Amino acid sequence: MTQAATRWRLQGDYFENCNCDFLCPCLFAPGGPLTALPTEGYCDVMLAVHIDRGSYGQVSLDGLNAVIAAHAEGSMGAGGWKVGLYLDEKANEDQRSALGAILSGNEGGPMAAFAPLIGEILGMKYVPITFNKDGKRRSVEIPGVAQMAVTGIPSMKPDAEVWVDAGHPFSPDRLSLATGEQGSTYTDYGMRWDNSGKNGHYASISWSN
Repeated sequence: MTQAATRWRLQGDYFENCNCDFLCPCLFAPGGPLTALPTEGYCDVMLAVHIDRGSYGQVSLDGLNAVIAAHAEGSMGAGGWKVGLYLDEKANEDQRSALGAILSGNEGGPMAAFAPLIGEILGMKYVPITFNKDGKRRSVEIPGVAQMAVTGIPSMKPDAEVWVDAGHPFSPDRLSLATGEQGSTYTDYGMRWDNSGKNGHYASISWSN
């Protein structure tokens, strides 16, 4: 008899910053999502997640952060992504297991859409992660590894955000358009990125299986 999947849910915020010029052809292309070549012919992207409220079975995930760093050659839909995972060092053993299961895609939810595209997990590290949300700005810091921030692009309406219905698995109905701030960098696993001024997105998230 197949064991029932553990029920989980989380609500919070996410943002991403990749090396594509604005707008990213991976999400917005005539041939459909993930079919076009990234602007540089490859993708270096970081996705940062903050959980306001969440649970995995009886395990609380409130207040935890996670970061996914991915490199893909050619179109992202071709797969073969190399991925590094970073989990909040504040998480206890049960919380680490829960976050790992959710981010792997093995427990359903948005990451299940990306899991078949991952060719290699470079590693999983437990690190201090600082996630900040301030108006149209989102930022994340992992000491010695990453310091990335995005700001929503200006709108014709003062202080308004520009949102699109892009179908992104992380936030299918509502995704902001943003760009990376100067100094948005990542260095780990033999990779070194500078995504300053490049494409970005952010949104509130509500995930479950």
